[in-house]
Amino acid sequence: MPQSPSPERVTGRAVPRGEPALSVEGLTVTVAGGRARAVRDVSFAVARGESVGLVGESGSGKSLTCRSVLGVLPPGCEVAAGSAVLTGTAPDGADSEGTELTALTRRQWDAVRGSRLGAVFQDPASYLNPTLTVGRQLAEQLRVKLRLSGAAAHARAVALFTDVGLHRPADVYHQYPHELSGGMLQRVLIAIAISCDPELLIADEATTALDVVVQAEILELLQRLRTDHGLALLLVTHDLAVVAEVCDRVLVMYAGEIVEDGPTAQVLAAPSHPYTEALLRVASLGTWGRRELDVIPGLPPEAGAELPGCRFADRCAYATAACTAAPIPLHTAGDGHRSRCLRAAEAAGAVTTTRKEGATV
Repeated sequence: MPQSPSPERVTGRAVPRGEPALSVEGLTVTVAGGRARAVRDVSFAVARGESVGLVGESGSGKSLTCRSVLGVLPPGCEVAAGSAVLTGTAPDGADSEGTELTALTRRQWDAVRGSRLGAVFQDPASYLNPTLTVGRQLAEQLRVKLRLSGAAAHARAVALFTDVGLHRPADVYHQYPHELSGGMLQRVLIAIAISCDPELLIADEATTALDVVVQAEILELLQRLRTDHGLALLLVTHDLAVVAEVCDRVLVMYAGEIVEDGPTAQVLAAPSHPYTEALLRVASLGTWGRRELDVIPGLPPEAGAELPGCRFADRCAYATAACTAAPIPLHTAGDGHRSRCLRAAEAAGAVTTTRKEGATV
């Protein structure tokens, strides 16, 4: 992180690139009316202009973590401890010390979502009104959030559609969601998400339902917007290839905990947690050769299950009695690289051997 970042002008707002945009500390989310912890003591930060990937199997707590930040947890779920602070200065000059997201009222959320915090989800059609043209839906947000006139909102909407790579944006403005392809709808949703120049964009499985060509185009678009607008990007995905392509850092979640984090290239080249190693082996990413269909043996624990030690121990080839004796903290595994594993050194050695034996994919 630069010690004296130079402010850059980003669509009307001075944004020092490299300063934190989001700081999450000790976030714990309970389910089943508070009886079980589905997300446990999660801490991370996303800097301005940085892309951070959040990966893990289904049920690992990725989406619950992001929905906590967005204030849209499902019924029966609640933030039981910790904080999520959107740092920096709001457009009106307020909140210079940052905004504690977990304590906002509904009215306060209305002022934050869309303006300072944007989100893009899987299946964009389900987030758009089928009875209104996509241009009208974007223009309405601009009129409400930025208080633009009808003509100004129309002009800015067309400009945003151009910015996200929609062909013939003036025509798209007048089209309904059912008239657009999945990739076009995702671009529309991204245009809506960035329309008020948010400090943070959360993309939760935003490319999962798209074909590989459109997926690559959307990822390239997110990269460009991050660079051009100084966006902080939190990308939730199960696809390690996407993380390798887009993200500066990666957080690996398992059973509600972060088990490894660090620079993407370092984590993917030399994972220090057996779960990350297993994900890479199954994905056959880079030089992880696949000679036959591979799976991670066993199943994750049920959401909220209380276990005495490492939550991955019963699926881990390196586990010993010490692994299940007591909770295991994240510890340093390299420069900016952390792992929640007592036997990280042995696992890393085995990883090196496995990679040498595998064929390049």
